[in-house]
Amino acid sequence: MPRPFCYRRIGFLPGYNYFKPRGIPAEQLQEIDLTLDELEAVRLADLNGMYQEQAAQCMNISRATFGRILESAHRKIAEALIMGKVLRFQKGIVEITDTKKYRCYDCKFEIDVPYQAPNIIHCPQCGGKEIQLITRRHRKGHWKGGPPWLK
Repeated sequence: MPRPFCYRRIGFLPGYNYFKPRGIPAEQLQEIDLTLDELEAVRLADLNGMYQEQAAQCMNISRATFGRILESAHRKIAEALIMGKVLRFQKGIVEITDTKKYRCYDCKFEIDVPYQAPNIIHCPQCGGKEIQLITRRHRKGHWKGGPPWLK
């Protein structure tokens, strides 16, 4: 029996669903599908300059999985740039979030931090060590043909 699939956490949604060369109608070009988790991996590693270990924690996946996703994204982007193809952003099993919530069980303090931020070990209010991440999911799902907000 295969291991259950983990939702890949992303914190960015593009405002468009295609990226294509200028001056050529999209109907005349071949398309390459770039999933939202591949786009997020490129954003974290290349744009934000995160190390793979830290970026993998942000996406709720292993470092090895992050490396495979990033390699796949780089290959697709290179093919689109060099061969003049359309990049289409779509599908994937993702959890969309921009913050993570922590709760201190000593003083009941709750704090939201950007999900790219390192994990909190001590409570910022009382300094206690009984602080835990509260998992929360905003939107998740597997979309065929692209997520509804990109249409």
